[in-house]
Amino acid sequence: MTLTGLLTGSLVGLTGMGGGALTMPLLTVVFGVPPLAAVSTDLVAGAVMKPVGAAVHLRRRTAHLPTVGLLCLGSLPCALLGSLLAGRLGAGTGAVLKGVSAAAVLLAAVTLVVRMRLDRGRPASGAAPRIRPVPAVLLGAAAGFVVGTTSVGSGSIVIVCLLLLDRAMSSARLVGTDLVQAVPLVLVAALGHLLHGQVDLGLVGSLLAGSLPGVLAGSLLSARIPDRPVRVLLGGMLAASGAMLAGTGAAVAAALGGLVALAAAAVSSGWFSRGRAPAPAGERIDAGAEGGTG
Repeated sequence: MTLTGLLTGSLVGLTGMGGGALTMPLLTVVFGVPPLAAVSTDLVAGAVMKPVGAAVHLRRRTAHLPTVGLLCLGSLPCALLGSLLAGRLGAGTGAVLKGVSAAAVLLAAVTLVVRMRLDRGRPASGAAPRIRPVPAVLLGAAAGFVVGTTSVGSGSIVIVCLLLLDRAMSSARLVGTDLVQAVPLVLVAALGHLLHGQVDLGLVGSLLAGSLPGVLAGSLLSARIPDRPVRVLLGGMLAASGAMLAGTGAAVAAALGGLVALAAAAVSSGWFSRGRAPAPAGERIDAGAEGGTG
């Protein structure tokens, strides 16, 4: 259990993704924790873990606070609503949460590959991120409800949507903004589950024993280690976990995980872009001149 926390904490610190999307399926599929207890426990552990990574990014000033505020405006009430709903679904809670969580984890795997594709085409820019209030609030509301009901999506889904809002946002600012907005979001959702969920404090302690040092180390190393190989592995793990939650066999889940990992590797290496015509010579010269002035 502690190793699970160390794995997920390290991935959250490095990439801003993989916390709930990995922990909840692992608790359910590998350790046999009931779905509602897994969601509640994961959220409470995340409420303690994520502020550690967020503090590192705040100190480095890699979080865009206006975007954080807009996301929280939509996410916080919807996270509370989702967590209260999850605790009152009654006898069908387990099956409902397992199905919703499977869909959310598979969506996280798809959006991770989409993010890698968008990341390759993102223009380099030192300008301040654009502020788009209405899309940001709507994005926060949708993410908050998903996180409140399943504990999945505060990193994996939101960070992709941040890229859709502003493709020029740097990777460091993406991860920092995502981690900082996730702190109040997960705190509100965890509060709802503490009141109406099934939190296992023993499991919370075991997860935190690994996740706290993991997220601290990952956040400190995030500026030094290339995150593309980590995202390739994470994409495969998310797809396999989602498939197992959906009720497929281990062989099918492993095959799907392998396919997603291969797709992520192909996108990351630019395989799909190799057939494009090269840029005109003038543009290449200009780009080289701009790079030389930095």
